[in-house]
Amino acid sequence: MNLQSKLQQEGLDLPDETIKKLEAFALLLFEWNQVHNLTGAKNIAAINENIIDSLYPLTFIKSPETLLDVGTGAGFPGLVLAMALPECEVVLAEPLKKRVSFLKYAAIDLALKNVTVEGKRVEKVEHEAFAMISSRAVTNTKLLLELTQQVASVQTEYLFYKGSRVFDEIEDVQHQLDYDIVQKNQRNYLYIKGGA
Repeated sequence: MNLQSKLQQEGLDLPDETIKKLEAFALLLFEWNQVHNLTGAKNIAAINENIIDSLYPLTFIKSPETLLDVGTGAGFPGLVLAMALPECEVVLAEPLKKRVSFLKYAAIDLALKNVTVEGKRVEKVEHEAFAMISSRAVTNTKLLLELTQQVASVQTEYLFYKGSRVFDEIEDVQHQLDYDIVQKNQRNYLYIKGGA
């Protein structure tokens, strides 16, 4: 089954142009990964699974106007979300140089005019408050909220891609949050609505 069919199966009906970019990204990442070891996804099928994982929250979140992705790595979820949300200004914060090189190259190669790559740790990013801050497999929820305080406001929403530990993590911070946890397979998507 091709990527488009798999996405449709998940309720994601994206324009053909977006699908072409996602497929081109998968190929690009596959090629770079063989040399630079950017991700554990070693083949196109595994990369496509990561693309679907990155995009699935579009079935339940509101599209933000600005998005900061913390620790983008090889592009999940930030670069992938940028392809699906061309109207959204996306900033990718990634401190590792080889990943920064890949993200910058991919953004140019895929003509993603809405993407800025910040080759630094998130606490060094200077920007007005983002509408949404996302992160996948970076650190615990409490620390993520603390590290991004300078680029968040009471309106900022958060989308954290988590595993099973999310339930323990949210206990540390839940008294101050309005949130949902959307479960799918082994993934827990923590969606914190504005007002954190």
